[in-house]
Amino acid sequence: MNNKLYISNLPYSVNDQTLEQLFSDHGAVVSAKVITDKMSGRSKGFGFVEMESEQQASTAMEKLNGQDLNGRRMNVAIARPKEESSDRRPARR
Repeated sequence: MNNKLYISNLPYSVNDQTLEQLFSDHGAVVSAKVITDKMSGRSKGFGFVEMESEQQASTAMEKLNGQDLNGRRMNVAIARPKEESSDRRPARR
């Protein structure tokens, strides 16, 4: 297990600070980031939180997974490493 969490089904109104505050009740937050659309700047409804330790990440996941946040049930899971995509199109000639 690692100490980085993936949070999905977030309300679009949630920002980095709200996410950090929510998770800080369950341990020390190293970073909290809501992923936004590059063009519009609007939240995509998911984000990542890195906790100081695996134990704190585990506790936060247990306490917050399935909890209601502004009418939406959050899903909290251990973040998986980003995989290299082999589906990219070849460069145009």
